[in-house]
Amino acid sequence: MNLRIQLDTTNINWDLVVDILQTVGMGYHTAEIHQRAFNNSQTVVFVFDGENLIGFGRALSDGEYQAAIYDVAVLPSYQGKGIGKKIVRTIVESTPTCNFILYASPGKEMFYEKENFKRMKIGMALFVNAEKMKSKGFTE
Repeated sequence: MNLRIQLDTTNINWDLVVDILQTVGMGYHTAEIHQRAFNNSQTVVFVFDGENLIGFGRALSDGEYQAAIYDVAVLPSYQGKGIGKKIVRTIVESTPTCNFILYASPGKEMFYEKENFKRMKIGMALFVNAEKMKSKGFTE
């Protein structure tokens, strides 16, 4: 592997972002929506093997004390090699004074627990498309 980390959105193939999210079974939107979301994020991390995009993640933050991690995804053939860990750690290190929250894909909670994330006792959400979110494991 010839891994390269990129911390901006320059020259990203947004169709590949959609493809990777679909491949790993996460929620996705159009390439244009993902481009806007990543461009509007405080921190972005893209990982390449050579010239091939293999994983990414992003965070929204006030830059002072609160942040939220979204869209952490790694191609299945690269999972278990520390790439997701590198993405999460790079995001957390970008705003060291912040608390972080995130949604974990069902079955991936242990990955985040190994990175010292804790399960929250309560959480509230308002979803634009509640039916779609129920199919992703969010309950009422």
